[in-house]
Amino acid sequence: MTITKPVILSKASAVFLDRDGVINEEVNYCHKINDFRFVDGVIETLLLLQEKFTFLIVITNQAGIARGYYSEEQFNELTEWMNSRLKKAGVNITHVYYCPHHPAGIYPYNIDCECRKPKPGMLISAINDYNIDPDTSLFIGDKRSDIEAAIAAGISTTWLMGTGHQVSPDDKELSDDFFSSMRDVQEYLTLKNIF
Repeated sequence: MTITKPVILSKASAVFLDRDGVINEEVNYCHKINDFRFVDGVIETLLLLQEKFTFLIVITNQAGIARGYYSEEQFNELTEWMNSRLKKAGVNITHVYYCPHHPAGIYPYNIDCECRKPKPGMLISAINDYNIDPDTSLFIGDKRSDIEAAIAAGISTTWLMGTGHQVSPDDKELSDDFFSSMRDVQEYLTLKNIF
């Protein structure tokens, strides 16, 4: 009788990133290439993070789709452009998860879904799809709802950025660290041996 041991695949780590206000400058309902500007220092920061984590995954609410400001096709076109620009710089985005829903939106997007942050649906999907260990992963966002979604999904470390929406002292307290710029994140990653 042969006894075989089960194969246990080691779990991966990930950096989960909000898009608007973290990767690109905050523009209300950004959906045009001409309006898309990378946050200062974000590409260099992503290159550093890519050395420490298995995956870079974007987790973004896109209520503009639900409100009829732009289509999923337009969102996908901008996403492809963003990913290609990042790839040329050496940054590989593994996956972009997006929520097109909003309760006040238009049909068929006007639902109270489980994917819209602060609910953790997109994060849970990513964790399951890519066999990610939340205990060795990081979420970087610019709003309280980002941090709340990460906590709900069990992500061990959360960083709040001052590069997008205004944040309150309570928001900063909820996250593990606050950074006012991507240059500050770069310095932190360079000086501290983390993860």
